[in-house]
Amino acid sequence: MTAPSDLPRPAYPFAGFLAPHGIHYGWVVAGVTFLTMLVTAGAVGAPGVLIGPLEREFGWATADISTGFAIRLVLFGLMGPFAAAFMNRFGLRPVATVALALIGLGVFGSFFMTKVWHLMLLWGVVVGFGTGLTAMVLGATVATRWFAQRRGLVLGLLTASTATGQLVFLPLLAQLTETLGWRTALSLILAMLLVAAVAVLALLRDRPSDIGLLPYGASQQTANPAHPTTFGAMLASPLLALRDASKSATFWVLFGTFFVCGASTNGLVQTHFVSLCGDYGMAAVTAASMLALIGVFDFIGTVGSGWLSDRFDSRWLLFWYYGLRGLSLLYLPFSDFSFYGLSIFAVFYGLDWVATVPPTVKLTADRFGDRANLVFGWIFAGHQLGAASAAYGAGFSRTFYQTYLPAFFVAGVLCLVASLAIVAVRERAPGEMAGAPV
Repeated sequence: MTAPSDLPRPAYPFAGFLAPHGIHYGWVVAGVTFLTMLVTAGAVGAPGVLIGPLEREFGWATADISTGFAIRLVLFGLMGPFAAAFMNRFGLRPVATVALALIGLGVFGSFFMTKVWHLMLLWGVVVGFGTGLTAMVLGATVATRWFAQRRGLVLGLLTASTATGQLVFLPLLAQLTETLGWRTALSLILAMLLVAAVAVLALLRDRPSDIGLLPYGASQQTANPAHPTTFGAMLASPLLALRDASKSATFWVLFGTFFVCGASTNGLVQTHFVSLCGDYGMAAVTAASMLALIGVFDFIGTVGSGWLSDRFDSRWLLFWYYGLRGLSLLYLPFSDFSFYGLSIFAVFYGLDWVATVPPTVKLTADRFGDRANLVFGWIFAGHQLGAASAAYGAGFSRTFYQTYLPAFFVAGVLCLVASLAIVAVRERAPGEMAGAPV
């Protein structure tokens, strides 16, 4: 271990400028990460306003469009464990830069698509790989590496960037789509991707020790964990982590509940809420604004969840989050889709949108130790498999039954089941090693 006095002076000029003002460079890294995840959330959420325009312009069925978006969500999740391995080997900045470039390539290429398979390739495969390289794993890695204190709060803020992405982008994207067309709306996403890429290249750094600093709140430097030295070993490390974690009942409970989390958020509401409201006569801009209102309350709920997860048992926090989300989804079909009814839904559903992430990450770190970011990558893969199932399932329901409502009822019931299942995770006994099967 290295004492603070043994560390070199900050080697990065900007860090040296901040130090005399009492500002730790970790907050700059967190800010750049927030921006990157915010812009990525804008790209992930854009399909919510694209389904209707693509149906009208190309005559594609909702089920076909939903299949393309479901592929994106599957890859978004399955890339998580490998994204963690890439970050461990190559660093945060190269991985984030490649991710933003891939998303930009997929969005730009969609300007010229004319067939459904173009949509599946660009928005399914290319954007799926790009968003999967960042996902929640980026925020979890930054919070773990750069913060010894305030970790739950930082993770809550970074997780809330997904809500902020909706808040900032969706109403504007809907407005641009209605007035100038969906290609103009996607041009805004491209511009923001460029801004985020510049910030990443200029300011993002891998670890505090790279610029002669300790993690925020740390009194001594700990040795960096050893990582695979060959490319093949790096690719194998997530699979080995999955092999070991799969022996734990805790892993499967977290995986299953996060599957439900994805099915009841990204795949269902984020993808189909605007279209659902359109079925009840609500304009796309108004529906997107309601989704942004959900984003406002999600920001509050997720930051609050990060604060609470530093202080209370994560299992009981998740019990309440999943329970309230399930009840709000069951209430939605009875809201009569009035402004008042949807506002009630937005408050209760919004507070729980991704509030589940900080306590889930904390449980993962507590149970799986140094391999937590790889294990969380697999748990997040469960989240996105659930999202993909709901994205396709809701589109199937809309196409063949002419209504989205069965999908919302199923999601609500699954949330109630998840709220009961999470209590089955037993508390780690005092002195028990992190990573032991539990």
